[in-house]
Amino acid sequence: MTAATTEEVLVVGAGPTGLTTACTLFSMGVPCRVVDRREGPGELPKALILWSGALECLRRLGVTDELASQALPLRGASYWSRKKRIGKMDFDIPNTAFPQPLCVPQPVTEAALRNRLTELGGKVEWGVEAIGVSPHADGVTVALRSGQSGARRTDFSWVVAADGTHSRLRSDIGISMEGHTYDRVFLIGDGPLEGPAPEAEAQYHITTDGVLVMVPLPGGEHRVFFDVPSDAQTEAPTDERLQQLLDARGPGNLRITGSRWTSLFTVHAKVSPSFRVGRVFLAGDSAHAHSPAGGQGLNTGVQDGYDLGWKLASVLRGLPPDLLDSYEPERKPPSARAVKNADQQTRMWLLRNPMARAMRDATMQSMSRRGLLEKQMLPQLAQLDLDLSDSPALRDLAGSSAVPKAVRLGRRVPDIPLTPTPEHSTDASSLLDYLGSGGHVLLAFGGEAAGEVAIRAAQWLGGRGTSGLTRVLWVCPTADSPSPAIRSEAAGAGCDTARTTDTALGSERTSPWLAYIRPDGIVGARAGVSSVLDLLSLLPRVSA
Repeated sequence: MTAATTEEVLVVGAGPTGLTTACTLFSMGVPCRVVDRREGPGELPKALILWSGALECLRRLGVTDELASQALPLRGASYWSRKKRIGKMDFDIPNTAFPQPLCVPQPVTEAALRNRLTELGGKVEWGVEAIGVSPHADGVTVALRSGQSGARRTDFSWVVAADGTHSRLRSDIGISMEGHTYDRVFLIGDGPLEGPAPEAEAQYHITTDGVLVMVPLPGGEHRVFFDVPSDAQTEAPTDERLQQLLDARGPGNLRITGSRWTSLFTVHAKVSPSFRVGRVFLAGDSAHAHSPAGGQGLNTGVQDGYDLGWKLASVLRGLPPDLLDSYEPERKPPSARAVKNADQQTRMWLLRNPMARAMRDATMQSMSRRGLLEKQMLPQLAQLDLDLSDSPALRDLAGSSAVPKAVRLGRRVPDIPLTPTPEHSTDASSLLDYLGSGGHVLLAFGGEAAGEVAIRAAQWLGGRGTSGLTRVLWVCPTADSPSPAIRSEAAGAGCDTARTTDTALGSERTSPWLAYIRPDGIVGARAGVSSVLDLLSLLPRVSA
């Protein structure tokens, strides 16, 4: 084993989670190494659904246009029991650029992220395996082995373990997942279906013997998957086996005409008790394992990767390392909730008691009639309803009482329409559109008093070379009319400006206020204009 060298960040695993982490780091000016023990990219379609929360992360990385061009938007889902529809959920998610989830095979998602990583100057080192990891006070020593050559020890400041459900790194740092494995296995097949198959809707057919799920794929094909007892099948199913189950559980008149891919997999509902040991972080499937119900696993992993990426980049750009103490408190609760929700859906599929099934069907019918599936279930699936208000990384600074109650610490900032101003305006049509490009944002709301503070903040950031990492947006109520002089000064300082007619965040009668919007769109701090320097201290200090 050769002697150690020192580097900053190692990402182990080039699936969606690891690639998201790496792209986020590179996009914020922090290079990293990405290694994967596989000899090349995965070709199996595996995960399919990208929900709004993950899509917003991927939009900030600049890959959603490529994904959308190869995806199928899903309009809704329906639930069937005894050949009758018992529930329907329309996918129309508010306050996001992605009101419908996209059906896109996992290799397409990974390819888009790899392309972006290459554009940003990164690469994946295939055939390189992390065979040992040793955290210590100043970093992590990792043994990396490539092919038949001996292992090389390298010291890294930080390591991200995105190496999957059977994570070797998780084992190396002494963590075991907690939860259970289902006593059913799932059979899956992708390919053409003849007959009245759903075109833009996921269907769940729940029977006394098990479930059939049908999901339309881009290009007109479909995915079908079924549960069977774990001792009833030990190999990937044939088309004949899939057809047998489709006839028994499906709506009828459907025929499988040649699957492109079939598989058998075991399903878990598990969460790691800790997402971090020292300078090693667990992300994605190495930290949580999901039932396929609702398509939550890949989405949770993408959000893990984005969260960890921007926080690591911020620390390596001058923020205190204790920012990383917020990773586990912010990501473990939503991950555990996603696992729990998927587990509950799976258990609902697998009910065998006749009375329990009747109650399930009646409950689904009632919730569907009252629109509760859209109100309660859809936000959880979309993973946009994050409440991080208990995070140690949030701050209310002096004067924060001036900030409207709608701007809540630890929650997504409310959306408002924006109108350009003549000088150095943003072309974003809304606040969420502006935030869609990522980065740290200091938001100043109000008339000229807010504008003067925004200008000083932009000048301060520009003088420290951090303007590439942080943007300043001054939003002025339309009833106020800032003078041409201050508008020109804002343009010269690099301060983005916009107006709004919306009063959700205040009006011309509202005291001016400030907020720090994190790269993930979460309100990280609130303040009055007199606390601008305290607010700026929360932002990265070293240029990219």
